[in-house]
Amino acid sequence: MLSFPSSDTQVCNRISACLTDISSWMTAHHLKLNPSKTELLFVPSTTGPHCDLAISFGNSLITPTENAGSLGVILDGQLSFSAHIANLTRSCRFLLYNIRRIRPFLSQEATQLLVQSLVISSLDYCNSLLAGLPLRAIRPLQLVQNAAARLIFNLPKFTHVTPLLRSLHWLPVVARIRFKTLMPTKPRMDQRLPTLWQW
Repeated sequence: MLSFPSSDTQVCNRISACLTDISSWMTAHHLKLNPSKTELLFVPSTTGPHCDLAISFGNSLITPTENAGSLGVILDGQLSFSAHIANLTRSCRFLLYNIRRIRPFLSQEATQLLVQSLVISSLDYCNSLLAGLPLRAIRPLQLVQNAAARLIFNLPKFTHVTPLLRSLHWLPVVARIRFKTLMPTKPRMDQRLPTLWQW
């Protein structure tokens, strides 16, 4: 991530030089940077104008994209994660649809294992990036979790889901995000607390 003022005229040259340095390092370590798969995401400040950048790298010209993927997470210029949430919701719903088709042949335990390993693990992957988003943005993920709980117990669509989540020992999506962001602080807190107060 690079930060620069909107008045900086050497941005393209600096980014190009940075990419060249990265490519040189990768070559020295027997790796290759693929210019055709390299994406440029411009995240403007709230007051700054949108810059039209075009970075030359190797034989390619890299222009800013609306969304850029990194390690399975789709980032956008506003960091709203709306494209990521929509993509994640779509893939989880497809998984639930396929599990629902074989649900008559599965026990409740087998269904729970499938749902947890395929759907819930997808909801949990990199979910700490969603911390601080408004509830309306995270609601589609909560609806997926609700559908997953109903599928495990083989219940109809409008069944109240809170008792199901409790019996599965699942936190709601917002609480899962909060839990994941707070977990790394616990060991540090334990080191500072007197022995009597440690968990």
